[in-house]
Amino acid sequence: MSEQAVENTVLDRFECRACGYVYEPEKGDDKHDIEPGTPFAELPINWRCPVCTAKKAAFTNIGPAGTASGFKENLGYGLGVNTLTPAQKNILIFGALALGFLFFISLYGLQ
Repeated sequence: MSEQAVENTVLDRFECRACGYVYEPEKGDDKHDIEPGTPFAELPINWRCPVCTAKKAAFTNIGPAGTASGFKENLGYGLGVNTLTPAQKNILIFGALALGFLFFISLYGLQ
């Protein structure tokens, strides 16, 4: 693996395929006394998932926080919403629902 590729994956988050727990290097792991800023690759070999005790091999790289969700191959498809982060998608969806609700309620003022 090239040095640049290693630098790009240092702060990537890893998700447990068994229970969905996400190890975030910025937060570390309080349960196992792992300091914040510790990359997943530097975790001890005997480190286990703090939720379900799955082995380190059960984790998959989901990329850094704040990136667009989904497979990288699919981000170019659709109407541009594939490049939104999960937080931006939530704002778009729930904002539209709130706006629709306000329009619906405003119909009572048409008497």
